[in-house]
Amino acid sequence: MSTKLFIKYMVSLRCKLMVKEELKKLGLHYVVVELGIIEVLEDITKEQRLQLKRNLSKSGLELMDNKKSILIEKIRNVIIEMIHYTDELPKVNYSDYISEKIGYDYTYLANIFSEVKGITIQQFIIIHKIERVKELIIYDELNLTEISHKLHYSSVAHLSNQFKKTTGLTPTFYKQLKEKRKQNLEDL
Repeated sequence: MSTKLFIKYMVSLRCKLMVKEELKKLGLHYVVVELGIIEVLEDITKEQRLQLKRNLSKSGLELMDNKKSILIEKIRNVIIEMIHYTDELPKVNYSDYISEKIGYDYTYLANIFSEVKGITIQQFIIIHKIERVKELIIYDELNLTEISHKLHYSSVAHLSNQFKKTTGLTPTFYKQLKEKRKQNLEDL
């Protein structure tokens, strides 16, 4: 029988590799190691669980027990993966996508998320979309129209307004700041 475990703050490939290494140290064989979720083949003993919890916390990761925390982390991971690690955002509403991925009614998920995090799922999505826009501006491979299209904004104006509301800067000014910093570094 396999055991599913949930890990908080697991957000990158590096985290996945580190978790795999910790499982190996404990003699546990994993079936799945995804963002926020691991599944091991064995039934995990209390001692192994405690040791894993200790080892993970040294790296800033947290083994979770609380059902609400686990659900919040699942929501976070679905959003982070959707915005930062997929080439194409889903065509359906985010609420439908999140609900389908997690297997709960969206209203229930939204209420728990707001209660625990103090912001709505929609606000969390906007924060991450703007972070993604910043990354794409810095990479300088796409123009604002292409970024707007890639992240499913209705228009460049909508993206620009949301960017300014969130960061206090226009996307163009943000890009100029990046270029100025680059020039200043070259002048050193």
